[in-house]
Amino acid sequence: MSTVLRMSSLFVRTLRDDPADAEVPSHKLLVRAGYIRRNAPGIYTWLPLGLRVLRKIDNIIREEMDAIGAQELLFPALLPREPYEATGRWTEYGDAIFRLQDRKGADYLLGPTHEEMFTLVVKDLYSSYKDLPLSIYQIQTKYRDEARPRAGLLRGREFTMKDSYSFDVDDAGLDASYQRHRGAYIRIFDRLGFDYVIVKATSGAMGGSKSEEFLAKAAVGEDTYVRCTNCDYAANVEAVQVRPPAPLPYDDVPDAHAEDTPDTPTIETLVALLNEKYPRDDRPWTAGDTLKNVLVVFKHPDGVREPIAIGVPGDREVDQKRLGGQLEPIEVEPMDEEEMAKYPSLVKGYIGPGVLGEKNASGIRFLVDPRVVEGTRWVTGADVAGNHVLDLVVGRDFTPDGTIEAAEVWDGDPCPICDVGILESARGIEMGHIFQLGRKYADALGLQVLDENGKLVTVTMGSYGIGPSRAVAAIAEGTLDELGLCWPRHVAPADVHLVATGKDEAVFAAAGRIARELAAGGVTVLFDDREKVSPGVKFKDAELIGVPTIVVVGRNLADGTIEVRDRRTGDREDVPVDHVVNHLVRLVSAS
Repeated sequence: MSTVLRMSSLFVRTLRDDPADAEVPSHKLLVRAGYIRRNAPGIYTWLPLGLRVLRKIDNIIREEMDAIGAQELLFPALLPREPYEATGRWTEYGDAIFRLQDRKGADYLLGPTHEEMFTLVVKDLYSSYKDLPLSIYQIQTKYRDEARPRAGLLRGREFTMKDSYSFDVDDAGLDASYQRHRGAYIRIFDRLGFDYVIVKATSGAMGGSKSEEFLAKAAVGEDTYVRCTNCDYAANVEAVQVRPPAPLPYDDVPDAHAEDTPDTPTIETLVALLNEKYPRDDRPWTAGDTLKNVLVVFKHPDGVREPIAIGVPGDREVDQKRLGGQLEPIEVEPMDEEEMAKYPSLVKGYIGPGVLGEKNASGIRFLVDPRVVEGTRWVTGADVAGNHVLDLVVGRDFTPDGTIEAAEVWDGDPCPICDVGILESARGIEMGHIFQLGRKYADALGLQVLDENGKLVTVTMGSYGIGPSRAVAAIAEGTLDELGLCWPRHVAPADVHLVATGKDEAVFAAAGRIARELAAGGVTVLFDDREKVSPGVKFKDAELIGVPTIVVVGRNLADGTIEVRDRRTGDREDVPVDHVVNHLVRLVSAS
């Protein structure tokens, strides 16, 4: 028998106005509809309706994880420092974790993720290749000290995560485990009922090799991804790798020469002056002919600050999110005036390769965009105020210290895989991330087993995460409309929202009977049995709360019918009162 949730006693309060701190639609509606309440920035209480949605998502995840043979366990959220010290992540996480001490002064943290603990529990219990492969998982509360928690459940300081890990003797085993998890994730996201895309991703602070993200398509998403118009290439912009052009011959390029370029504070003004005073023979100068050298500081987890110069074509900006995503756990910040003053060879606004590079005057490492290949010809700073150098050729006049993927990715850029397609961008919400971790954590923590020849081998691992609490917001974003939330049935807090309207006792009696019979038939009912509440308020609440089927018992009862509404489409039908329970049971079971 299923549940009848009575609005007259349910712990819920709907609101007419948006909360002042809400930025995105899902946040506004989840608060207004009585699913969550804010406690502090990035920290929320789950009210009964919200908890029902969250638990349904948890159960879908459990069913699919169990189906591939993964086993559930549960670690504590309060964790000791020592395992994270062994892997270096006590330092690497920097300010992103909550640290605390017990009464004896021992260091602990609130777990942001549990790779170390999974590795150690397998090391403690297993020692032979016969014990593997193994996949284990948990659904656990995680904590990260987000600098700017925002968008409600999409970026919080406390959140739930399903994290699972595979353990194999060799790389072939890891590949098989990765594919099993990937298939399970596809089934999970298909069941959750929102539009998603699978894209290539970076591994960041997690380490490892192969990495893919599952992104829910959403205009409010923090992640930008690109897809090729021709092939199946798709990637988070952080993971896009520009295909370098072939080196160019430069025998006929004039010698580099510095020229007066006063009053050119922007790339646009520089290009205009170049075309006026120093025109090319073959075509006009463009912003893409200039080399913009951007100074940043890499903040390493151990506190070391490393100055870096990044050279990108002048028609593009450095994408800070893309840069930071590749460098985690290193943080990136612009070089300020105080730091720049430490390098007297740097001339603000006119910095060029002449002083950049580990072997040159500044000693600052010089990394360039992959498009800056041998033979390419550039206009860039001449290291003298009011001067730029023209016809500066890579490989002839300067050699950078390396390359870095830092320039923004544009719609229309060529696909890095095929020779035909171009890239198109869209935004999404990261819902799942799967990694081939390899042996990073097993090496650090000494996880080895005896192989079939009696030799000790280091176990190889995969890591697979899904955010159930974030999924609540992502599903809401993908299904809401102008009236309120609009849940897919698999995750809705109830199957049917039954509304009794008017003051007639016969209406409430009939609605109560229908609620009981639906529950006996396995249908979960949210029953608006509130007296002295107007029909208009009840209808607005039903539309706001977003249960997929709304059933109205009111004036039409006298005619022997009950109104059944589809919340998503707005379609309505009048069903004979004697048939309505069977009709709804079939409707719910068929969904």
